[in-house]
Amino acid sequence: MDRRNFLNAGASALITALAACATPKAQAPVAEATPLKPLTPLTPIRPKADIGAFGLDLDARDLGVKPGDDFFRHVNGSWLKTATIPGDRSSWGVFDMLAEGAEKNVKAIIEEIAAKTAAPGTIEQKIGDFYRAFLDTDTIERTGLAALKPDLDRIAAARTHIDIATLIAAPDLPVNGPIGWNVTLDDGNPDRYLMAVSHSGLGLPDREYYSKADARMSDIRAKYKLFIAQILNLSGQSDAEAKAAKIMALETEIAKRHWKLEDRRDSTKMYNLKSRADIKKLAPAYPWEEALKASGLVGMNEAIVNEITAMKPLADLFRATPVATWRAYLAFHLVTNRAAITTKAIDDAHFDFYGKTLNGRTQQRERWKRAGSALNGALGEAIGQVYVQRHFSPAAKTEMVTLVENLRKAFAVRIQGLTWMSAETKKAAMEKLATFRPKIGYPDKWRDYAELEIRPGDAYGNAKRATVAEWNRDIARLGKTTDKDEWFMTPQTVNAYYNPVFNEIVFPAAILQAPFFDIKADKAINYGAIGGVIGHEMGHGFDDQGAKYDAKGVLRDWWAKSDVDAFTALGKTMVAQYSKFETLPGVKVNGQLTLGENIGDHCGLVVGHEAYKIALAGQTPEVLDGLTGDQRFFMSWAQVWRDLARDEDKRNQVESDPHSPAEFRVNGAVQNIDAWYQSFAVEAGDKLYLAPEARTRIW
Repeated sequence: MDRRNFLNAGASALITALAACATPKAQAPVAEATPLKPLTPLTPIRPKADIGAFGLDLDARDLGVKPGDDFFRHVNGSWLKTATIPGDRSSWGVFDMLAEGAEKNVKAIIEEIAAKTAAPGTIEQKIGDFYRAFLDTDTIERTGLAALKPDLDRIAAARTHIDIATLIAAPDLPVNGPIGWNVTLDDGNPDRYLMAVSHSGLGLPDREYYSKADARMSDIRAKYKLFIAQILNLSGQSDAEAKAAKIMALETEIAKRHWKLEDRRDSTKMYNLKSRADIKKLAPAYPWEEALKASGLVGMNEAIVNEITAMKPLADLFRATPVATWRAYLAFHLVTNRAAITTKAIDDAHFDFYGKTLNGRTQQRERWKRAGSALNGALGEAIGQVYVQRHFSPAAKTEMVTLVENLRKAFAVRIQGLTWMSAETKKAAMEKLATFRPKIGYPDKWRDYAELEIRPGDAYGNAKRATVAEWNRDIARLGKTTDKDEWFMTPQTVNAYYNPVFNEIVFPAAILQAPFFDIKADKAINYGAIGGVIGHEMGHGFDDQGAKYDAKGVLRDWWAKSDVDAFTALGKTMVAQYSKFETLPGVKVNGQLTLGENIGDHCGLVVGHEAYKIALAGQTPEVLDGLTGDQRFFMSWAQVWRDLARDEDKRNQVESDPHSPAEFRVNGAVQNIDAWYQSFAVEAGDKLYLAPEARTRIW
């Protein structure tokens, strides 16, 4: 999990996640939930919150920094000066700390299950054998490349472009090509699953890494080319250096044909519904029939084509590239994608490039953590069911329902008070708000993993079978009505998301803890933190992309044109504002790329504050430790974004992430909130001060 993605991602293009973006993938039919063991409810009121006396870590402040000059450092400055980033992480902050805690809780669950003898085929057997096999590095090392040899031999045997396309499409090979597909939700019809065809095929994070002319990117490209050669050598390939040069040249050409991230955020541009025949005409150089058959998609009659103008150029490149180059490319990516379960030399080389060079980490993550991550990917909800039994209180779920409904009421107040939105669009917006569906803690129905076979001592085979089982679940849903009860995150994930196609806001159990949420904390703390998160997720339903989906989740025009024009103009002012922020000298935020998330943060604070006033029911909050209720509210928002990041991580975020760096999710958001100015007596001359007419007031 990456703490930045706090609210991004996308149904076919847009699920917005609190800290990690993930395109929703269709899942297998779910089994009825086994009743959870009742937990003892937490005491509703305790004298002391989990953090500080009432929910704020006041020792983290730097009182030498004026709130109006740098609110992020005013709230977090002392912590920033003393905190250190663990060697196995590229950043360290609230999200990372909670994720670390969740990992330890999951480890305890897994190890307890793995310590017991379980009957073959049971979920306990699958969890235990998967975990033990991943941890058994002696067997993995002794086996070496033998586990991969049958798949490497399949690649070596390819003689035609059709052979290559079928290998790329094969569900059991973890490789990508220039064109790929997955099962997703249909933005034009929320009641069905559909295939989405997208461009793919890069080993570096995004297209800019292959072309940007600065010293860091040049260094990354040079080291990536050396890494490719190293992996080819370690996997027994001949002429590794020459092949590495060809692979690098190929990926560079693929990158030239990829869309910019800003365009890939645009739901309208990314939704192009085409028939099977249309897709073949669109890019005739690609062997669609053979590739789709290899994926098990013989009966697929239509699909969404995402980056539509890239398809023909990529198909032409595919056909023009020699088969020998594709063989080397596929062998490299197969070994790279399974590095953790091959030899130590390959695993170390993978970490040296992706961990150190790209992200600045100094040490590999402990093996048990990596095993837990892999197991969460394969059997996540099975573990999640035990996780919520042990670590999620029914009282927390009850309180969250109240918070969500107060945020809904508050958003209604803000919509009705807008001066830039017409009555017609307000009516439609209120309908959409009323149909927001909150999901809190965990699914009502749990995934069924009966079809997944896990074998003891077979780490590579287990990974392969898990990948195939997931794909089979996905394609089995094509042609069926969507299951709106499914979740796209596990309960043990420290994150949250908005799904526009289902018009739902989702809050897994693991994020519902301090400093985001604590039923013992002061109201201002919860409304500034988890309230801001709820408001952010609701805001994604009305950001520059979410606003394109109506109350039923259909991608269509439902705003009056004058309202679209007014909203677009407001967005432009926010783009300009955030584009001035520098995360490192000369490294500026991309205000257009981050617009949706910045709108979400703005909405989270505005609506969260309105909801806080509703929760107070006319009462004046007491002053605690010299802080008013409003001061505590805004400080709580700043506290959850506490984060220390390596320079490599900061650069990566600006290059490839639709979220602003943490400090600007604080300073950029408060700049536009009148109540913040009043709470901290921010005035002209302060560094964050914006004149009233310069503040962006969307909600």
